[in-house]
Order: sequence, then structure tokens, then C-alpha cells
Amino acid sequence: MIRSALLLSLLAALPLAHAAPDLTTVSERSGFQATGRYDEVIKLCADFQKAYPKRVKCTEFGRTPEGRPMLALVVSNTGAFTPQAAKKQGLPVTLIQGGIHAGEIDGKDAGFLALRETLDGKLAKGVLDKQVLLFIPVFNVDGHERFGKWNRPNQRGPVEMGWRTTAQNFNLNRDYVKADSPEMGAMLKLVNAWDPLTYVDLHVTDGAKFQHDVSIQVEPVYAGDPELRKAGLALRSGVIADIAKQGSTPQSYYMSFAKTDDPQSGFVDSVSDPRFSTGYFPLRNRMALLVETHSWKDYPTRVRVTHNTVVSILEQVAKNGKDWLAAVAAADARASRLAGAPVALTYRTTENSRMVDFQGYAYTRTESEVSGILMTRYDESKPQVWRVPLREEVVPDRVIAAPRAGYIVPAAHADLVAGKLALHGIAFRRLDRAIPKLDAETFRADKANFSATSFESHQRLSLEGAWKAEARAVAKGSLFVPVNQPKARLVVAMLEPQAPDSLLAWGFFNNAYERKEYMEEYVAEEVAREQMAADPALAAEFKRRVDTDPAFAKNPHARLEFFARRHASWDERFNLYPVLRTATAP
Repeated sequence: MIRSALLLSLLAALPLAHAAPDLTTVSERSGFQATGRYDEVIKLCADFQKAYPKRVKCTEFGRTPEGRPMLALVVSNTGAFTPQAAKKQGLPVTLIQGGIHAGEIDGKDAGFLALRETLDGKLAKGVLDKQVLLFIPVFNVDGHERFGKWNRPNQRGPVEMGWRTTAQNFNLNRDYVKADSPEMGAMLKLVNAWDPLTYVDLHVTDGAKFQHDVSIQVEPVYAGDPELRKAGLALRSGVIADIAKQGSTPQSYYMSFAKTDDPQSGFVDSVSDPRFSTGYFPLRNRMALLVETHSWKDYPTRVRVTHNTVVSILEQVAKNGKDWLAAVAAADARASRLAGAPVALTYRTTENSRMVDFQGYAYTRTESEVSGILMTRYDESKPQVWRVPLREEVVPDRVIAAPRAGYIVPAAHADLVAGKLALHGIAFRRLDRAIPKLDAETFRADKANFSATSFESHQRLSLEGAWKAEARAVAKGSLFVPVNQPKARLVVAMLEPQAPDSLLAWGFFNNAYERKEYMEEYVAEEVAREQMAADPALAAEFKRRVDTDPAFAKNPHARLEFFARRHASWDERFNLYPVLRTATAP
């Protein structure tokens, strides 16, 4: 007894062994009423690594403008903690991202819960043997720390949440192509390194009140490589079937009415532009999955549904990942032969529809005494099935033929464009010699339309016009961007002037459409008289315009510009898209 007492006293004097880290979240401990601040993410990232040192690595992949670390948890049962190891082992990479809109924070709390349960073997057993998981709890970190109770007034819980945009007021889910924000630059570098098969973007909707709790949208299904769409559809169908078995009522389209606030207008499925995650990754021949839980469901419900969806995605990739890796490799090979082939820049949804039963609530539509507009008011105590149209036939809209070789970016713009191309992992080379005369195609705008207001810090631009054959001089230091490479569709999306998220559309070439040199009116008058005296045919053409075009006849500036455009002083580069297309590699 004496010896036992002595032993106990000695043991009591020893320092305690480190207790296992607590891997539960503020959200879980609050009954999913609250969500934690970003310091919780920093702690949990480190604690998961401590708890599972052979299966989890906490890594920083960037810094925000306000100096916060952007963290990812690399999770693998096979020790594949680097892109090289994942590739060597032939493992698909699944990137699951929360908090791109930091007020829509379900993904952070659901992801940590699903990760812990998966590592503990409570569910999805073996899925981490067959893939590498990159879990990014919060993409928009600075926005997450702009914490407040009413940051999402049309969302039920948590009690407080972050803000939609970054500290620089960028909406990251509009930034995938133009990549203005430091956060997106860091994300694209991570994506280039790891090359995820599946990129999962976790959100919460806005919108009306109805019973459905989540939408699952995947591309490629309507867009991108036609053969790869089979894999995208299989992923979408598999996840929808899995979570439906768990009591969810998922839909495969974004549940926003065709006409604002009018349930009877039904729904329209569509393809997102490349500024969005689901529009961007199909251009890389990879799959993107958009999860949108419904904002009017309470936070416990939304976290549960997101958790179930995350688990299903991991299971689907574990089951089908090898086949899907082969499918994306084949798509890369096809893209590397895309030169000269038709490429869709945009898609449209036709007017064809089918009637669907949609689980809504009883509602009334009456004129508001506040706003004066017709308002819909829902009675959530009275479930109701709405019979409404769904338009889901999506077809290519603007289709162009890709260049037979590629694009030439002039030396004056090479640094800007090279930086953007490098962020996306697109191959290009600088020309080491000048080309005095290159047979190329140029795009001269018949009409340039600037947006009236700024959007995401840019004045956007759209053009009317067409490519035409024209020989041009090309300076040393210009870029040649070949079409025949795995990211061919992304090359076309960035450099075709009429693509919706091209560099031109985002205003990076606006200077080319601003007239910088002018002829004084008294000089133009003299020039006009000299030109008509020297060229009777020109004088006759001018007279015909005056006689047949009343608007032209009444516009003195247009009449003088008629002659100015024919003078040697006219800037031949005005309204000329600086980028060329070429049928032969220089």
C-alpha cells in the first residue's frame, strides 16, 4: 500500500501527456446555431494534423490582402501529401472549397464534421485510400472576418457570419478568369499544382421560400468536352441519388424563378460563364460541382445537407475516380487537337419546357403598400405542390472556329497577358525575332459598346465585328499562344474578343477603342474640300450619303469624320483588337 501510494504521488508530479485535440467546431458545440471566427480554422487545421499526422497536412497556400493565411488541409490515407505523390500514385484529387462567399458558410462547418467522421472511420470508409482531398474551409478569409448578425438578411442562421466579398470588395465567384484578386491568384496556383479532378464549390442560395433544400449542379453536363459530359452527368446523378436517400429533395438546377418573384414562371437551367467556378473548370476539362443549400432552411439543416453532400462526393470519386481520370486525360488529348474546330463561346436555353411538380408553399401575390410592386407572400404552414415549367434544353449559342494555329499577343501587351496566362497554367512562348509581315486575321470592331457602370472594378466592353484576313507586322517579344494544348477551350475563352469573359470583355484592352487624336473642325473642312476636289468618286459617295441618310445629313461630326477616316492622319489602329489569329505557328 505504501509503495502504491508513493507511485501515485510520483505519477501526479509528472507532467500530463498532451490530451487529444478537440476537433469539434464552435458550430457543433452550439447545436449548429453559431459559426466560429477564422482563428478556429487556424487552430483546427493544425489540430487535425496533430491528431492524424500520417493522414493530414495543414498547409498555407496564400496570404490575403489583410495578411491572413489561406489554409488547406491535404488529406490522404496513402501519404500523398504533394501533387507529385498524388500523380505518381494515380490518385484523383478532390478539392472542396467553403466560404467563397463568406456569409454562406455552411461548407466550413459541414466540411470539418465530415472530415473528422471520415478520418475516424464512422462513415465513407476507405474513400481516402482512393483519392487525395484538399479541403479549404474558407476561401474568402478577409470577408469571413467582416463578421455581423445581418450580413445575410435573407438567410436563416448562423447567428453571425462573414461578408460576401473580399476586403478589396471582389466577388471571388466572378474572378476565375480575370483573376484580379490575390486570393484567386493563390487559388489558381494551388489548382495548377494539384490539378483536381473535381472542384466543389459550397454555397447558400438566395431566393423564394419552398420546401427543397439543395441544388446540385455539375459541369460539364451541357458545356465543355462532349465526351466528358458523361462523367459530369454521372457525378451529378450519383450525388443527387445519395442525398435523396438521406431525406433531401435535391434538384439539378439553380432554383431561381424565370421571372423574379413569380413561382408560376418556373425555372430555367443554364450554363454559367467562365467567371464562375462551374463555367471555368470545364474549360480545363475538369469537373466542377456547385452545391447550393437553400437559404430559408435553418442552419442545422443546411449543415447536415452539406455534410451529406460532401460525403457523397468523396464516395462517388472513390468509386469512379480511376475511370474519370482516364476520361479527363482523353479530353485533354482531344483539346490538344482543337485548332480549326468549332468552339462554343456561349450557350442558351431554348424555349422548350416540360412541366414539373415542385414542392413549394401556398402563397398570395398582392400589391405592396410599401413598394407599390406586386409581392409574393408565402405561408410555410401550408405545403403545396406547384406545377410549373422547367426549361432545361441548353444548346450552343455563339460558336466560332478556333484559330488553326493560335493567337499572337503584341509585344506592347505581352507582359499583361503573359501574367494572366501563367496564372491559368496556359502554355505560350515569346517570339525571339520580329516578323515584318505575318499573314494573320484581325478583328476590327464595327461597334464598341462600353458598359455604363463599373462591374467588379472593370468597365466591360462588347464588340460587333468579325475576323478578316490581313497581313500585319509582329514585333520581337510578342507572345504566341497555341490553341493545340489541353487548356485549348480556356485559351479561346480568354482571347476571343466576343467571349463573355475574355480579357477584352473585362476591359483589359479598352484603350484600343478610345480615340486619342482628333482633327480640328476648320482643318477637317479644308481636308474635305481637298479630298473631294482630288477624288470625284469620293465627292459623289459623300453626296449620296447626305441625300439618302437623314441622320448622317443632320450630324456635322459624322459628316466631317467621313473625310477624316480617309485622311493619312487617321489612326488605323483605332477599334482594332490588338490580338491576332494565325493559321501557322511563327
